[in-house]
Amino acid sequence: MASTTATRPKGTPRVPETARSQMASFRDAAGTWLNHPMASFVLVLVPAVLLCMLGTAMVLSASSVFAHFQFGDSYYFLKRQAVFLALGLIAGTLLARLAPEKLRPLGWIIFGAAGLLLVATFIPGVGYGVKGNRNWINFGSGAMMLRLQPSEFAKLAIILWGATVLDTKRRLLDQPKHLLVPFLPGSLILIGLVLLQHDLGTALVMGAIVIAVLWCVGSSWRVLGSIAAIVAAGAVFLVATNAGRLTRVLAFLDPSADPTGTNHQANQALYGMATGGWWGVGIGASRQKWGSLVEAHTDYVLAIIGEELGLVGTLAVLALFCVLGYAGFRIALRSATFYSRIVAGGITCWLMLQTLINVMVVLRLLPVLGVPLPLVSYGGSALLANLMAVGLLLACAREEPDAKRWLERQRAKKQPRRRLSAVLPGRRRN
Repeated sequence: MASTTATRPKGTPRVPETARSQMASFRDAAGTWLNHPMASFVLVLVPAVLLCMLGTAMVLSASSVFAHFQFGDSYYFLKRQAVFLALGLIAGTLLARLAPEKLRPLGWIIFGAAGLLLVATFIPGVGYGVKGNRNWINFGSGAMMLRLQPSEFAKLAIILWGATVLDTKRRLLDQPKHLLVPFLPGSLILIGLVLLQHDLGTALVMGAIVIAVLWCVGSSWRVLGSIAAIVAAGAVFLVATNAGRLTRVLAFLDPSADPTGTNHQANQALYGMATGGWWGVGIGASRQKWGSLVEAHTDYVLAIIGEELGLVGTLAVLALFCVLGYAGFRIALRSATFYSRIVAGGITCWLMLQTLINVMVVLRLLPVLGVPLPLVSYGGSALLANLMAVGLLLACAREEPDAKRWLERQRAKKQPRRRLSAVLPGRRRN
């Protein structure tokens, strides 16, 4: 009987044996590394550190011109960002070394503190508003004054408080009344306070976080779809009844309308991205930051990244966020406790959804919402809250069963050996 040999389909490129073996070796090495107990920890830590480093450099680059002409100090915004970066690193490190379960009894306290801070923004002499949004609380005065935006911490509060409430009701979550109460009404209180501050963008992110937390605990698609429909209807109503928001939406639908007014910011962001080409014009060489792009260091920092670092740099930034998102969901799936699963899943959904919104706004795929790019944009409160969230993700990664056993073995190896005299019986004295 004649033997048959496998033939390569016509048109299929021939892959050399050496290339195939190299690809197989790479897959094996990557699989081995991903199976390491601390892989999730590294996959969160490295992208977060790189994004913070890039963010600090881009805040300096994007804000230096505006800071020089406005305050006479090109490092004005960098100094303030550095203060919150230091605070965030300290807070994130402390949270990373803390077992997430220890925060569960503090859920209601965290929720109450977030609510009180939001209420404080309405107190005359304490709260501070910009462009109609009363979002901030002032601390200090003069050059030492720092502003805190409570709504950024309210996002994290919804996740931690929601994890506490839903974990307590774990066996009853198949019943809608236990699934939604008190989590949904309590979250709506915080979202309502943010809406009273006239910050629709942040309120929408908080609404998305609520839906994400419910998704993490296994809510039915009917429940999630109903809540999403209510959020969408509420957003449409709030836009239709506010002239400023309606103008932004109409400008988004017609890019040629009012190019020097409502559409100026969005159009300049696209010009900046297009100018960068493949490799960018170089760090510090942006033209948009010379007054064309007003919010260059805050919500539109990605446009400056695209201009100075090009398409390659922009894709590298997005790749770091993808790695961070993958790691966060990996931690949630591997968490040993229901509480840690909600915390890890909720934080990951928050960071990824906010990143997606910011990127879509810069690319003119969404109307302007005023949402910063996590870990990168200028904004002390946002950076501090983001680093606290990363610290909690790291804590959840350390609590993975394999990681926990590995860390215990490493600690056991570092324990000093017992003295020989403590093991062997000593000489008897006469």
